[in-house]
Amino acid sequence: MKTLLAVLLISSYAFAQTGWTPEVMIKFKRVGGTDLSRDGRLVAYTVATPQLEGEKSEFLTHIWVAATDGSWNRQFTQGDKSCSNPRFSPDGQYLAFTSTRGDGKSQVWIMRVNGGEAEMITKSKTGVEQFAWGPHSKRIVTVQRDADTEQEEKMKKEKRDWTIQDVWKHSHLYVTNLEKNSKGERTSKRLTKSDFHVTGFDISPDGSTIAFSHQANPSADVWPSTDISSVPTDSGAVKTLVSGKGIDASPLYSPDGKWLAYTSDGGDIKWAFVNDVYIMPAAGGTARKLAETADRQPNIFRWSPDGKEIYFTETDRTSNRVFALPAAGGAPRTLTTGTGTFGGAAFSADGKTMTFIHQSTEIAPEVFVSAIVPFAPRKLSDVHKDFPRLAMGKTEVIRWKSKDGKEIEGLLTYPVNYKAGRKYPLILNIHGGPTGVFVQNFTAASGIYPIQAFAQQGYAVLRPNPRGSSGYGKDFRFANYNDWGFGDYEDDQTGVDNLIGMGIVHADSLVICGWSYGGYMTSFTVTKTDRFKAASVGAGVTNLMSFNGTADIPGFIPDYFGGEFWNRADVYAKHSAMFNIKNVKTPSQVIHGERDIRVPPSQGFEFYAAMKRLGVPTEMITYPRTPHGPQEPKFIQDIGERMIAWFNRHVKGK
Repeated sequence: MKTLLAVLLISSYAFAQTGWTPEVMIKFKRVGGTDLSRDGRLVAYTVATPQLEGEKSEFLTHIWVAATDGSWNRQFTQGDKSCSNPRFSPDGQYLAFTSTRGDGKSQVWIMRVNGGEAEMITKSKTGVEQFAWGPHSKRIVTVQRDADTEQEEKMKKEKRDWTIQDVWKHSHLYVTNLEKNSKGERTSKRLTKSDFHVTGFDISPDGSTIAFSHQANPSADVWPSTDISSVPTDSGAVKTLVSGKGIDASPLYSPDGKWLAYTSDGGDIKWAFVNDVYIMPAAGGTARKLAETADRQPNIFRWSPDGKEIYFTETDRTSNRVFALPAAGGAPRTLTTGTGTFGGAAFSADGKTMTFIHQSTEIAPEVFVSAIVPFAPRKLSDVHKDFPRLAMGKTEVIRWKSKDGKEIEGLLTYPVNYKAGRKYPLILNIHGGPTGVFVQNFTAASGIYPIQAFAQQGYAVLRPNPRGSSGYGKDFRFANYNDWGFGDYEDDQTGVDNLIGMGIVHADSLVICGWSYGGYMTSFTVTKTDRFKAASVGAGVTNLMSFNGTADIPGFIPDYFGGEFWNRADVYAKHSAMFNIKNVKTPSQVIHGERDIRVPPSQGFEFYAAMKRLGVPTEMITYPRTPHGPQEPKFIQDIGERMIAWFNRHVKGK
């Protein structure tokens, strides 16, 4: 068996020179969210192309515009600076977008739809974070972060710019007039100044009022303080609309301006999140909860033109879909049917036409258009016409029973050129979150875990959605509270056992990897079993106690484990790799970003140092400038290559 496995891996590696590799996959172009003109005739979308030449390691994003009748499709913006977030003006004459092409800050630019020179509309000192057109195409509302004062700038120059914790720069609302004044200037006015941080907004249909969500400060840990208020677009007093315990967010005006929809956890503050849709009178009043959605994590984004439904996106098991929720009550209905995932949806003003991005495990994402009824998608873009069309490992959704009988679902990718009856090595790839979820996305897309490159090397890849994952309802998502690394561990391991029992994989040729919570599970798993021949811990939480004091979300672990570590030290230790690490014998690679504030690199260093002292084979790779998720394409490619090398070294050794 050992000889067969070695031959299998060596032969697959030789073929990989003309097959899928991280180097091939990093050239994949990323398609961004769409916007549809009000008349439904034009769709704008973004394409991000990796730049890898010489000193470059970035994604250059540009906007494309296509006719929804399929008659033409062309690149709309050009140059060496990215242009993102396309938004058609309500009158259809302009396309607005954000870019750093002017002063190096993210500013709003507008350009006539029929061509011409782009004009920079805003002059924010800190850059525009969000923007939207006013309903009459005469104004643009933006969210901008507060800039340093002259005194603060002076202190920076004098090297006296120390940081005092919990002193913040907040983001606030501004409105900019597109019509120039007598001096030939576009005027801008700040609308909010209070001691809160704006997180989102919507403009009333008549343009007179802005409803906005806001929290205490920009910290990721204070989301339970999120409320909803309103302010006149010509300036005036801020009026509180929704205020209470928990998160109230995503305000959306109805087409007639009489109602406001929003999402709320109803005061049930949990990091696994339970949100429902509510509607209330736009001027304030009693709110009414609508029907609960299947996963109770709806992302609402607009009303239907007749005001009878609210459109939202939500994960449905291994698919992302668009749904409609009746405003008068009743269960939601699915708008996007079929396999794969659907995202970046936009609607015409009459609500009859929808554009979106669709992809599946073996079909790359492209922009599609369809009537709402009947739903019959038609492809508009051809972003990936030059991307390699190589043989792929087939991916299918599989199900199995966990140790306690709970049904678990996951995605299995077979090796390229899979032969039934032959056993293959397995990569167990665990998602983050823990409320993340693996969905039916294109498996040859570039990413931290290059699925088709793994398959090309002769590995089967199992990506389970264990308890705690999104997409399977509130109870399933909450099933790992006080239970990290135990119930979900059994979900993962029974999935592996299932594949061994099916005769697909070798029991002695297993490896494991994961990022963030997946890194937590990887590090914790190797303290519980020696069945894996190699592991790769990506940005993993390895010590719940030290994580809680160094991460930017100190409320996260106490929520999941029912208290602070000083009151539950035994529980924190029980669920931490570092307090069980003496059991580890699995060769373990550690990967981390040096600027990761979500899971600080000290978490990786703790695990790596212990591996060395235990004499267990290990290596640690850190990436400069890198936050919790790698963003530079050269780093993304390198991570995939290093994992493949690490796995091959230890599986071939077996």
